[in-house]
Amino acid sequence: MRALLRLVALTLAALLLVACGGSKAPLKTPTSRLDVPFAFGAYVDPPAFDDASRIKAFETFEAQLGHRLDVYHSYHPWLEEFPSGADRFFAHRAGTRLLLSWAGTDTRVIVSGRYDALIRARAKALKALRRPVILQWRWEMNRPNLAAEIHSPADYVAAWRHLHRIFDEVHADNVSWAWCPLSDPAADLNYSAYYPGDAWVDWIGANGYARDPQQSFADVFASFLTWARGRPHPILIGEFGRRIHLGSDDSLVAWLKAAGETLRATPSIKLVCYFESANGNTGNYDLTAVPSALEAVAGWGRPS
Repeated sequence: MRALLRLVALTLAALLLVACGGSKAPLKTPTSRLDVPFAFGAYVDPPAFDDASRIKAFETFEAQLGHRLDVYHSYHPWLEEFPSGADRFFAHRAGTRLLLSWAGTDTRVIVSGRYDALIRARAKALKALRRPVILQWRWEMNRPNLAAEIHSPADYVAAWRHLHRIFDEVHADNVSWAWCPLSDPAADLNYSAYYPGDAWVDWIGANGYARDPQQSFADVFASFLTWARGRPHPILIGEFGRRIHLGSDDSLVAWLKAAGETLRATPSIKLVCYFESANGNTGNYDLTAVPSALEAVAGWGRPS
C-alpha cells in the first residue's frame, strides 16, 4: 500500500511540475484563426518619440490615406515599460488593433529567470489594457547581427517558451503571439529551426524589404510563404517596403499594385503593416513623398 501511495504522490508531483511550466508543454492548445478578416496597418515614424508625436504622426498618415488604419504598430526596447500612452490610445480606439513589437536580450539570460519579474510586469500591464494585443517578441531573430544575443535557434525557442509560460501564468488572455523572422537572403532561412511550434504561436509572419526595384513583393516573401504553406495560423507581414528612388515614382506605384495582387492571391495573409519612414535602416520608405503611391495602398484595409 505504501508503495502504491508513493507512486500516486510521484505522479501528482510530475503533473504539478508540468502545470507550472517545468516541462516544454505549453499551457495553451493550438488554435486556427484562418477566418480572421484582412487588416492593413503601419508603423509611422514620428518627428519625436513621445506619445503626442506618435499619435499625431499616425493620424496624419491616416488622413493622407483617406481613412483609418486597422492596426497601429509600435516598437519597444527590452527594458522599456509598455504599453505607452500612444499604445493605450490606439488599443482603445474603435476599429484599431495594437501590434506591439518587443525587442529581446540575451536568450540564455531570459531562460535563467533573471528577467522573470520584468516579464511578469509587462504581461500584467498588457492584460490590464483589456483590449486585444498582438505581441511580436524579438522579431527578425534570424538576422546575422543578432547572433550574439540569440546564440542558437534552440536558445531562441527556449526563451520564447519561457516568456509565453509567464504570460499564461498571469492569464494575459488578450495577448496573441506573433512569430516574425526576416525573409531575406542575408538571414538564416532555416525557419523551422527558430519556430517555437504551432502550439506556442497565434500568428506566423515575416518582415521583408525589396533591395532593388526589380525585386517584387512576391519575390521578397517567397521563401517564407513557401515554408508557411498549410500551417494552421494566419500570416502577418510585420514590415515591408521598397526603397523610394528619385525619378522612380511610376515603378513604385506599379510595385505596390503588384503587391496588392499578391495579397489578394494569398488569402492566408491576414495582416499587413507598412514601414512608413524616411529614415529606415536600409533606406527611404516614405510613401507620403509619393501621393500616387499612397493612392495605390489606400484601399487595402477597406472591406471588399
